[in-house]
Amino acid sequence: MCGVFGVYAPERDVARLSYFGLFALQHRGQESAGIAVSDAGRLTALRDLGLVTQVFDEQKLHGLPGQVAIGHTRYSTTGSSQWSNAQPLVHHGAARTVALGHNGNLVNAEELRAELSDAGITLRATSDSEVIAAMIANDEAPLDEAVAAAMRRLDGAYSIVALSQATLVAFRDRYGFRPLVLGQINGEDWVVASETCALDLVGAEFVREVARGEAVLIDGDGLRSVQAVEPASGGALCIFEFFYLARPDTRLAGIEVHAARVRMGETLAQEAPADVDLVLPIPDSGTPAAIGFSRALGIPFSEGLIKNRYIQRTFIQPDQELRELGVRLKFNPLAEVAGKRVAVVDDSIVRGNTTKQIVRMLFDAGAAEVHVRVSSPPVIGQCFYGIDLADPAEMIASDKTVEEIREYIGATSLAYLSHDGLVAATRRPENELCRACLTGNYPTAIPAEHAKLRFEAARAAAR
Repeated sequence: MCGVFGVYAPERDVARLSYFGLFALQHRGQESAGIAVSDAGRLTALRDLGLVTQVFDEQKLHGLPGQVAIGHTRYSTTGSSQWSNAQPLVHHGAARTVALGHNGNLVNAEELRAELSDAGITLRATSDSEVIAAMIANDEAPLDEAVAAAMRRLDGAYSIVALSQATLVAFRDRYGFRPLVLGQINGEDWVVASETCALDLVGAEFVREVARGEAVLIDGDGLRSVQAVEPASGGALCIFEFFYLARPDTRLAGIEVHAARVRMGETLAQEAPADVDLVLPIPDSGTPAAIGFSRALGIPFSEGLIKNRYIQRTFIQPDQELRELGVRLKFNPLAEVAGKRVAVVDDSIVRGNTTKQIVRMLFDAGAAEVHVRVSSPPVIGQCFYGIDLADPAEMIASDKTVEEIREYIGATSLAYLSHDGLVAATRRPENELCRACLTGNYPTAIPAEHAKLRFEAARAAAR
């Protein structure tokens, strides 16, 4: 996951714009946040563990003057949640200093780290992101050529914002796994962000997406584009973005996410209707699909579960114990479910623990029946492109039938949206979407072994 943001606006408060941009992208990562600015070519970065509002205040933002800035909210997929892995990270290389924020995950990071180590280049973090910064910072070629050369070596998912001297850089992998968009404020200043909702918040108008395999460089001479890598046929925009990750008010590849999720619920109602009295969402990501499910069947929609808005997303808590505690803190059922047959609509089931607790809560509140409907197919495969889905052994659908999952979560009935129904709801061609976590078919070669903390383990072994 992770959220990235960048702005080139010489006459504006770029640190403050970045703060608000990151605020709109907080849902993409809650472990750390950071902003790096360039003031007449001099780079300064401030990053720390915590939410955007915990890391920054007025005084800290005031201490980040400049004309160009990038920002990052982190959800760890490679490397532990520690300060050294917070971004934007800064690498001082032989050719230049680079500040960089990364959304995605490389599948050839081990190979590239080994090459950098053999060249005598020291990496201080344990994420794959520093590899990218080091490659650019130590390439003596001009910046655009250094970026293009690095892109040709990177394998996997990357949507990047970077700063070098007074230049804002943004680039995206050839598959387009993760979103990255360009916008302008008053037709003058440039903004780049993971999602269009961040453009909306800072008053920028959407211009276009950063193309697959494209590098964009913005400086005093304006914007220039380099097609550094040939785009992959079709592309592979992550379908998880559509049914869970992206904010509902974001547009992915021109499609409004909220509307797509409502269509998922409508299709789910056609494929797996339920004879119930109320339709409840598991808020917030399940709400649009629940609206569609309710409308399609003509069954009353109710909040049913009240969410504490001050609790973070349970799925992206890095620790299972925190996830389970978060569920109990996050949701509380309303009295109106007592004696009712309810359909509960969620966007996905990964481990099944959250769903199991919610089903139990509803029965404890007096629900007569609890029918679970899921607006995506079963999640069965590990993601190598930027979502921490962990080992397939932890995924309940990897080795259980739908009936076995129903028994585990304790629901009256359970049904998932079909693959065809999900793809149709996105209104994108099937060959333009990555569905590897649902099908096990990966767009790229994948590593034989993949452990989130593998670089920590290697460093410990070396000691």
